[in-house]
Amino acid sequence: MKSASLRKRDGVGVFGAVNAAFLTLVCVLCVLPFVNLLAVSFSGTAAVQAGRVTFWPIDFTTASYEFALSGGKFLRSLGVSVLRVAVGVTINLVLMVITAYPLSKTKKEVPGRNWIMGYFVLTMLISGGMIPLYLVVSKLGLKDTIWSLVLPTALPVYNTVILMNFMRGLPSEIEEAARIDGASPIVILTRVLLPLLKPALATVGLFCIVSHWNDWFSGSIYMSKPELYPLQTYLQTLLQSFEQLLREANSHDIQNLIAMMNARTGRAAQLFLGAIPVMLIYPFLQKYFTTGLVMGSVKG
Repeated sequence: MKSASLRKRDGVGVFGAVNAAFLTLVCVLCVLPFVNLLAVSFSGTAAVQAGRVTFWPIDFTTASYEFALSGGKFLRSLGVSVLRVAVGVTINLVLMVITAYPLSKTKKEVPGRNWIMGYFVLTMLISGGMIPLYLVVSKLGLKDTIWSLVLPTALPVYNTVILMNFMRGLPSEIEEAARIDGASPIVILTRVLLPLLKPALATVGLFCIVSHWNDWFSGSIYMSKPELYPLQTYLQTLLQSFEQLLREANSHDIQNLIAMMNARTGRAAQLFLGAIPVMLIYPFLQKYFTTGLVMGSVKG
């Protein structure tokens, strides 16, 4: 019996070590390209063109970052993206909460609940298409406004399902006790359930933040003026025409910066700056992320 127990423990220990080594390798492989991007952004032109930069800057310079922050284009686009995330995620969370709450009830409590849920699931499978959506946004006069970036994705159904399943996992006795005390459904939702929904809200909120932040296509079709581009759309156009932007730069200071950089170092700096906000937000939501995702996936 003892030997069998020891063999079992040894097997678990070997599996744990192999698993830890494999996951460490995966993490390193995920981080190394980002480290290379950071090293390129701080390296000199000659070293980058010669292919000598790996994971540490060579001929250290901040010219790419000075160029990225000059002229106000990057900061203006960053402001548009921050506004989009703030407005868009707020609308997302409000609509998801007030939609998920009634859908978390049974069909006896909410008549037609299954039909409504089926309608929402159908929208995940079938879309009206890009052209009808563009025509709706255009006819409503939303082009070149922040609303064209946030209203078409105001209610993410997948995230709503996660939130709904999390609500269904909460003990029903909590609502029953509040109802006995005379609380209305709105009071139950806002004062009783919302404090318990922090893990789920953090999870779906992070999904919404990343979705809004990384979306470049909406800005390219709904914004006709470059000064209205969100950051990712600006970066996309930059990646396509960086050399042209370098040629058009006519300021003496900008020309000095260009002499110390090239298109690759400039792109690397812009991409790194664009990734910083999400990297700053994620650590604060990480402790809720796993709990919210698992709890929101266990019930159908």
